[in-house]
Amino acid sequence: MDRRGFFQKGLVGVAGAVSVATLSKSALAGLPDIVSKPDASTAGPWTPTDQAVPYLPVVTLNGWTLPYRLNNGVKEFHLVAEPVVREMAPGFSVNMWGYNGQSPGPTIEVVEGDRVRLFVTNRLPEATSVHWHGQRLPNGMDGVSGLNQRPIGVGKTFVYEFDARRPGTFMYHPHADETTQMAMGMMGFWVTHPKVVDQNAPKVDRDYCFLLNAFDVEPGSKTPNINTMLDFNIWGFNSTVYPSISPLVATLGDRVRVRVGNLTMTNHPVHVHGHEFEVTGTDGGPVPPGARWPEVTTDIAVGQMRQIEFIADEPGDWAMHCHKSHHTMGAMGHDVSTLIGLNHGGLVGRIQNLLPDYMVMGERGMYDMKEMQMPLPLNTFPMMAGTGPYGPIGMGGMFTVLKVREDLKADDYSDPGWYKQPPNTQAYEWKGQLPEAPRAQVTDAPVAVASVRKPGGGHANHGH
Repeated sequence: MDRRGFFQKGLVGVAGAVSVATLSKSALAGLPDIVSKPDASTAGPWTPTDQAVPYLPVVTLNGWTLPYRLNNGVKEFHLVAEPVVREMAPGFSVNMWGYNGQSPGPTIEVVEGDRVRLFVTNRLPEATSVHWHGQRLPNGMDGVSGLNQRPIGVGKTFVYEFDARRPGTFMYHPHADETTQMAMGMMGFWVTHPKVVDQNAPKVDRDYCFLLNAFDVEPGSKTPNINTMLDFNIWGFNSTVYPSISPLVATLGDRVRVRVGNLTMTNHPVHVHGHEFEVTGTDGGPVPPGARWPEVTTDIAVGQMRQIEFIADEPGDWAMHCHKSHHTMGAMGHDVSTLIGLNHGGLVGRIQNLLPDYMVMGERGMYDMKEMQMPLPLNTFPMMAGTGPYGPIGMGGMFTVLKVREDLKADDYSDPGWYKQPPNTQAYEWKGQLPEAPRAQVTDAPVAVASVRKPGGGHANHGH
């Protein structure tokens, strides 16, 4: 494999920087290079030069694809489980555990029928393992420590080897102290492309993938609370929160595939604006055409993957987000009392004499919070941080934008900026006179009485 060409073309520019860890030759004897990516930018699609079966590579939102070494016909990958620091948004970094410098780890792409050998090196402070979620493989390669294998000890390297027996979208994650390790961000995507393309299936022009994430990070802290069951406060796509999540871009008329995996503790109804789509695949494989139906929201349960496809035939900037409203909010969205309708009167001024930074919280709802510059503890992500061309968006977290443009080149995945609506196609303020609001008329008409038969033959009268 031409690794120099990979570094120069595959993951530079849009892709960001990727580096090979510096280790002695003796330490790497017989092992593929360790490749890592230090930043959270979105890498462009990467196709190896030695791939015999052509396929459309995926683009991992705020992530990248792990390169392999071809060794006597076997595709060899090297995953390194290690502590990482993920910059989820500018000024907001979280201590996580991940793979090859990032959480989630890099996406693994192979072709149906490939023989795959995966070296997993453990640089965590405790033992781990890797389960290849959804794969058909020998029992001893399934990665449940204690059941299928001994755990991978600290500093040890284990080898997994199997054939990619069926095409589809899968995930990988630990099955060793998973309460800690998955809560700290240890997960990744796996895509097996079909060896034979269905000539009757519509051609896909762009193929995206990302994982859903949930962390409990107290304001001002940097390490997630791993014992949280449901009350998370940081929700993201591929361990990134809006406005740092990259947009999904498409040329007008493109057929777009989006693969979404969920390894959080709750379900997520993912909603796409402006377009209807079909669920074309799950962890179990492709959905037969006759079993598909149009949707604008698909609910992705814990441990599931959903593959959706649609035609990007409406130009503009379209929201794509989890439809659980608190999943599009940041750390301040929790444990704040509802004060709607409470008259603070002159209380604010008196409190500010003692606490100059005191602010009214939700007297008229929470919309004003988007424009308030409240002082926050260091390393704290605000509740609603997204800003668009017309002001604060009012959402963050599990939210991004599908940007459809007529003049976008096929291989261009860069952000085209904000969409400019054509004249007379945008909502506007009405400044004319409003009609008189209708009022309910009160009359002295008699109240209607209904006769209701009671069990046993009796009657009861009820006014309505």
